[in-house]
Amino acid sequence: MEGLRSLLIETPFIHDILKLNVQPSDSDYAVDIRNPAVNWINNLETDSRYGSWPYSVQELLRPTFPGVVRQIRKNFHNLVVILDPTHESSAELLNVAEMFYSNNIPLRIGLVFVVSDVDEIDGMEDAGVALLRAFNYITEELDAPAAFDTIISMFNRVPSGGKLSVGDVVKVLEKKFPYVEVGSILGPDSTYDDNRKEGRGYYLQTGVGPLPVVMYNGMPYQREQLDPEELETVTMNKILETTSFYQRAVYMGELATDQDVVDFIMTQPNVVPRINPRILSTARTYLDLSNTNNHFIDEYARFLFLDSREKSTAVANSMNYMTKKDDGYIRPVTFWVVGDFDQPSGRQLLYDAIRHMKTSNNVRLGLINNPSDSPSEENSRVARAIWAAMQTQTANNAKNYITKLAKEETAKALETGADVTQFTVGGMDVALFKSAFEGPKFDFLLSHTVYCRDVLKLGKGQRAVISNGRIIGPLEDGEVFNQDDFLLLESIILKTSGERIKSKVQQLGVEEDRASDLVMKIDSLLSSQPKGEARIEHAFADDRYSAVKIRPTEGDVYFDMVAVIDPVTRDAQKLAPLLLVLKKLVNVNLRVFMNCQSKLSDLPLKSFYRYVLEPEVLFQTDGSFSPGPLAKFLDMPQTPLFTLNLNTPESWMVESVRTRYDLDNIYLEEVDSIVAAEYELEHLLLEGHCFDVSTGQPPRGLQFTLGTPSDPVIVDTIVMANLGYFQLKANPGAWILKLRKGRSDEIYKIYSHDGTDSPADADDLIVVLNNFKSRIIKVKVQKRPEKFSEELLSDGTQENDSGFWESLTRGFTGGVKTEESKQEKDDVINIFSVASGHLYERFLRIMMLSVLKNTKTPVKFWFLKNYLSPAFKEFIPYMAEQYGFQYELVQYKWPRWLHQQTEKQRIIWGYKILFLDVLFPLSVDKFLFVDADQIVRTDLKELRDLDLEGAPYGYTPFCESRREMDGFRFWKSGYWASHLAGRKYHISALYVVDLKKFRKIAAGDRLRGQYQGLSQDPNSLSNLDQDLPNNMIHQVPIKSLPQEWLWCETWCDDNSKKKAKTIDLCNNPQTKEPKLQAAVRIVAEWSDYDQEIKRLQNRVQERGAENHTTQKDKPDDTHIEL
Repeated sequence: MEGLRSLLIETPFIHDILKLNVQPSDSDYAVDIRNPAVNWINNLETDSRYGSWPYSVQELLRPTFPGVVRQIRKNFHNLVVILDPTHESSAELLNVAEMFYSNNIPLRIGLVFVVSDVDEIDGMEDAGVALLRAFNYITEELDAPAAFDTIISMFNRVPSGGKLSVGDVVKVLEKKFPYVEVGSILGPDSTYDDNRKEGRGYYLQTGVGPLPVVMYNGMPYQREQLDPEELETVTMNKILETTSFYQRAVYMGELATDQDVVDFIMTQPNVVPRINPRILSTARTYLDLSNTNNHFIDEYARFLFLDSREKSTAVANSMNYMTKKDDGYIRPVTFWVVGDFDQPSGRQLLYDAIRHMKTSNNVRLGLINNPSDSPSEENSRVARAIWAAMQTQTANNAKNYITKLAKEETAKALETGADVTQFTVGGMDVALFKSAFEGPKFDFLLSHTVYCRDVLKLGKGQRAVISNGRIIGPLEDGEVFNQDDFLLLESIILKTSGERIKSKVQQLGVEEDRASDLVMKIDSLLSSQPKGEARIEHAFADDRYSAVKIRPTEGDVYFDMVAVIDPVTRDAQKLAPLLLVLKKLVNVNLRVFMNCQSKLSDLPLKSFYRYVLEPEVLFQTDGSFSPGPLAKFLDMPQTPLFTLNLNTPESWMVESVRTRYDLDNIYLEEVDSIVAAEYELEHLLLEGHCFDVSTGQPPRGLQFTLGTPSDPVIVDTIVMANLGYFQLKANPGAWILKLRKGRSDEIYKIYSHDGTDSPADADDLIVVLNNFKSRIIKVKVQKRPEKFSEELLSDGTQENDSGFWESLTRGFTGGVKTEESKQEKDDVINIFSVASGHLYERFLRIMMLSVLKNTKTPVKFWFLKNYLSPAFKEFIPYMAEQYGFQYELVQYKWPRWLHQQTEKQRIIWGYKILFLDVLFPLSVDKFLFVDADQIVRTDLKELRDLDLEGAPYGYTPFCESRREMDGFRFWKSGYWASHLAGRKYHISALYVVDLKKFRKIAAGDRLRGQYQGLSQDPNSLSNLDQDLPNNMIHQVPIKSLPQEWLWCETWCDDNSKKKAKTIDLCNNPQTKEPKLQAAVRIVAEWSDYDQEIKRLQNRVQERGAENHTTQKDKPDDTHIEL
């Protein structure tokens, strides 16, 4: 936009120009096959062998089975083979063509023979000439199919890998035509030289590359597609693919039965006069012509010190152009021809450019001289004569005079001392021309020399062509760039950009020369941009009442932005603040259209949303950073119950670090001031995918470590079988990723990696996290040869537990960091639980206390850190100290590829079941999950030691003894009854997991796979943590625990309560009794536990208050229990 504005174009026109799609297409280019040099073997439209086929193009629309080639009497498909008959591969190519012909494939076949065009060489000494003359003779005497059949017979005589000889041609001719003198056909007096010169001329003119060449509808095949078997397959595929193009053309009325199909094909945009890879390549270099200044090249001293952009503008300002006619016409194509015009190669390029320019009124031609030596009066006569003519004569006279100068006879005459005025043309002002030619200043030559060297990056005397700012060159010595290439360049510009830009520039109303300049400069600017999505211009019928409009600042360049949104959607909530920030950052003409649903049965939005994004970094008055971006919720309704949640980028791990309130249960009616919460970005994730190159499968159980040179193992992780996914918690900096010492390092080695910052052959991978965006790497590993038959997860081996245990302690711990011996680890009961919100954290503390009161074995608690409140995390160390237990806070980011849940409760349910194999270190063999709202009445060592009989986990079935609840037992009928097939439906409030077995049978991967399939349906997995393991009971078996391990008043009768080892405070769908009230009524000891915890909390608060009085600068961390 700035470039267009610097060209003095007004902003409304800028937006019109930017909507133009001028990027080069990636389509396959084709050349015109309507040339007499092509010898057509057959014609589907006139040959009798195809007479029974239908003729109408409407047959294309008739339904057929997929893959069927439609036999229609039209030349839809044309195969042209350009070959040298003496080439080794010619026989194979012709055999493929003969196969197509003999099998009645609807393909028209044409041959172009490229043979010696030297008249003195005849068919008795050159096999190529002999075959051409034989083909022409038989075609004339019989027909083209007979000639084709005969030359196939000639090539059948050639041994595999051999070349055709004159003898092969003679032998076949003598056999087939015994009454004819072969010498009269092949010898020097032969009259059968049709297309001999034309064939070579067509080959050279099309520029299709080295022989042999095969073209389908004019599009050359790739070299690797010329293998006989590949050629057959590719051709049949092209026939099937092109059929859909014809079908569309017929359906849209673009192609009718009475039209010539070949003419239709050859008028398509991808058909060009010549294939020149240098021109057709999509890797292009453009000049920056977007500057506007008053510099010129005739002041060399000033020109020398301009930058590249200013030099290009100065050259453009000084350029005089030749055109076909002297008329006021906007020419969309501008060629600058660069070369040493005092050398033959430069003059030839100039001459070809002029010849083309004389055929097209769309072209204007400018010249830049690139001398081979330092400019002097002797070695620049032609260049100075061209310059003088361009400066002093009319465009037409200059064109005619320069055309003379470009001819070699003129140049030779000048070298022998002829005067430049001898070649002047009628109408020239000779005196004015001579004074300019004999002028003492060479500034224009010096400036051109510097420009070619510094901006165009050309060597002395090198040639180039600049087409609307696109640099084509440097051209190699001897490289042909002729009139056909200039035609090709013009064709491409007109089709992609020239005409479109010209139509927009015409609307500006500027005079013709400036308009042609603008087309050139705009084309260079737009075409140089990276290719992106095509712009689409939408016309809105009326926006007076249907759009919110925010006007731009007048006089400045502005972005035109249109947003179409449904205002009561989550997307609209996210988009609105983004638009406001954009408005602050850039000058925007913004229109927001409300695309509302006509009918709503329910309010789609059930949340308030703020997007935390600052337009710029803010500082305080002392120069320090401001405290940080804020999300403010003002004027909120007072009566609803709110939950505060964060939506963060995928690679961020964020936690709340300071708040006085229960962020899961916010009643604004009960809040005295404001609810404030502070969050902190704790980690940036390094994610990756790992695969075994031998099997192509993820190496399940493989472990990676992440660290630094001074601390090699800071965090570790295990590779999932799902997509080979792994994640590691890190922070900005340089990290070293390696296979963990032990079995992972002994069995595997790193084979290759992608997305890291290390050399390809490195064993230890360096990964640099230097921004806040996601970083995803790919690692391929390979088993060591001596370990090829070993598996990572096998019953007979054990991972180096202590190393992994220690590293996980450093990586995951939030509290006590102790080293344990193997014996101590076996004596610890690992208990996992999750909670969110102050109420459930209150239940969690009481559950912990009930465990500790009844369990004699040491206990270690594992908590999901993601959703714990700051108050709980601050209190738990004091509780651990008081009751003598260990704890760790584990966390895991929900992978981006796994279907996301949006409700907080369902997310927590997901963490209870989906990531058990990666949440815990391999050193944890077994753990118990105990719901936060449970009370334990027995020693949990009994449950820990229970034999699961080969199952990876054990759950307690739902009670069925309270008969009045039968109507609520959904698992007794419908889907669940048939799916369980007599098995019990289990509750997820208490379960035990054998992690060794769980990992060995890939239970976690199976559960995630089933979840991914079922969770797409919003009606599936109503109770995610419970429904998923019960749904997978046939693939991942469940050991049913004895009923007394979980008693719940909702489902179990009162008589069974006395045997209960744990009591769960289940929700009651009949009474809907609040949990706190139910806890006090159902569990006699619950209130005592609650009071004991509160007394400890009070002591902790008092201790905190004492510390606060001694340390004035310590922040207030008082916690209020709800």
